[in-house]
Amino acid sequence: MLEAADVVAMSGLGIGLVYGVVGLLSGFCMMSSLRGWWADGDGRLVRTYALAMGIAVIATQLLASNGGVDLGKSIYLQPTFSVPLMFAGGVLFGYGMVLANGCGSRALVLLGRGNLRSFVVVIVLAVAAEMTLKGLIAPLRIALMQTSQTTSTATSLPALLSVAGLHGAPARLLPALALGGVLIAFALAHAPFRRAPGQMLTGLIVGLLIAAGWFATGTLGADDFNPVPVASLTFVAPIADALQYVMLSTGSTVNFGIATVAGVLAGSLLTAVATRRFKLEGFHSPQHMLRSAGGAALMGVGGVMALGCSVGQGLTGLSTLALPSFVAIGGIFIGTAVGLCGALRVRPLKIESQPAH
Repeated sequence: MLEAADVVAMSGLGIGLVYGVVGLLSGFCMMSSLRGWWADGDGRLVRTYALAMGIAVIATQLLASNGGVDLGKSIYLQPTFSVPLMFAGGVLFGYGMVLANGCGSRALVLLGRGNLRSFVVVIVLAVAAEMTLKGLIAPLRIALMQTSQTTSTATSLPALLSVAGLHGAPARLLPALALGGVLIAFALAHAPFRRAPGQMLTGLIVGLLIAAGWFATGTLGADDFNPVPVASLTFVAPIADALQYVMLSTGSTVNFGIATVAGVLAGSLLTAVATRRFKLEGFHSPQHMLRSAGGAALMGVGGVMALGCSVGQGLTGLSTLALPSFVAIGGIFIGTAVGLCGALRVRPLKIESQPAH
């Protein structure tokens, strides 16, 4: 009989496979979405992301209200957190995402398609994240966190409503339906998006994948003797863990995050080969390589500081309705805006973008 940890790892592999397929076919990426909306005037991809957000919030809170997962055990709802550190990390991640022309999950998808630029992004992101988690930068991160941390018993919207007197499932579902409903309405209010069934299906699938990750770790991984960490899709720390596992697998085990990373790569690769999209691509110049590597380093450092990436906070963290996640997401949006439109703006290359369907 399989142990809970093995079931969770297999579930992570399956979820990653689906994400890799969908990500390659649809071009799902926060940076591409915001670039299309702010720089190019095309709002279809950002509606895809908004729909995924809305579905993730509602599906996750429905799961939690029925006892399918204890979100309080996740990293997003811990009583101690640092607002300045999470915001600064979000800004670094957002700006780095523009420099690298995509987030960590997008780099994995493009790597499966044969994009060697993304190989550099993935490796540098993993090294920078590991340095920030456990290496040379870790003492500075910990010191900054300790000097700026806040302790609160109400770290989510449902918890705030509980303080106000609303408890149980209503405290979860009221803010979930309100926020999720606004996001879904924003997505469906756009006529070009409604004429893009592929993008609507992408938003639905990705949102449900977030809930599936919570179910895998929260229900399938529930084991009184050997419980697994409660988590869902996120990519900065898992990419770092995956690189460490590849190098030092002796004595290590494949967890949900590592399996998800492998699944995304495999799903993208299989889809690229099946649809004849696989093509080896490299850098155009040394400057292009430096920009991509620098952006990857910022994403690795910033993603650890913010406790997540554009997926880890933008979708998974948001689905918990955690107040710190709103801080991190705000930082990511501001960092991306500065990169795309602000005084420090850079010109993202469009050679890796996918057309909206």
